[in-house]
Amino acid sequence: MRTKGWSFLWLLGVLAAAFCAAAAPRVEHVVIISMDGAAPWVIRDTSMPTLQQLAREGAVSWEAETIRPSVTLPSHTSMLTGVTPGRHKITWNDWRPTNGVVRVPTIFAAAKKAGLSTAMFVGKIKFHHLLQPGTVDHFDFAGNASSHEAACEEDSAYSDRDRKNRARAVAARAADYLRRRQPNLCFVHLADPDVIGHQYGWGSPEQRRSLQEVDAALGTILKGLRQAGLRSRTVVLVTADHGGHEKGHSKGTPADVQIPWLAWGRDVRSGTQLNIPINTCDTAATALWLLDVTPLEPLDGRPVKAAFQ
Repeated sequence: MRTKGWSFLWLLGVLAAAFCAAAAPRVEHVVIISMDGAAPWVIRDTSMPTLQQLAREGAVSWEAETIRPSVTLPSHTSMLTGVTPGRHKITWNDWRPTNGVVRVPTIFAAAKKAGLSTAMFVGKIKFHHLLQPGTVDHFDFAGNASSHEAACEEDSAYSDRDRKNRARAVAARAADYLRRRQPNLCFVHLADPDVIGHQYGWGSPEQRRSLQEVDAALGTILKGLRQAGLRSRTVVLVTADHGGHEKGHSKGTPADVQIPWLAWGRDVRSGTQLNIPINTCDTAATALWLLDVTPLEPLDGRPVKAAFQ
């Protein structure tokens, strides 16, 4: 009887361990980095050593797609809610305080409900439309943890130096926060390629230089992760909201719609080319799947499981 009792207890222990293993998150930390307007066709002929290293060490697609129309705020809303514009209803592309915040749950809302910590670092004021109350522990626009009421005009929010290079400034603050607070879910928006693309054109020498600045910003964020000791516990997802051609990106051409999608970090299949359809809604689904967080509503995106071991 004693032997049978011990066997029963052993079986219970095995089952409990298996349950805990199944319920554990795949990673403790996910960092989503959006390179606003970073078209794969421009990246291809631009020197971006940090991004290329991440691609070699991670899993990447240069033919992922964003939503249509391919514009910044609706696309980022799909990226961070996992649903298409037909569901999230963010169809405008500027800061409209009277419109309020998105009405479907963001990934930050789901993460907070699961007891995780969250942060957003953004380069454009319009991201306030994604700041649902109580969902983001730290929200940074232009160095200000600003509320909807305190949001200032975008141009006046930056110093002259930071206005010329938002990506470095945003990345430096994000890296510092990652070192100090180690959020479970962090979003970093690097605006420069879009801002410069509208001014000088996609693929222009000026935009390529802005992408090189973004590459330096990526290096800053990765250094912050290393200094925080998070390298082995983190997955970094690097993507974009849209591509572009000439001085715009809303025509729905392949150059406008195609975006990079890259996963790097813990349990990522190193050196993998992802030859599968990937949509920007899949970014939200992948982040929640990695953190073992249940979406608060059904998603249109799916986790990109092929990127992981």
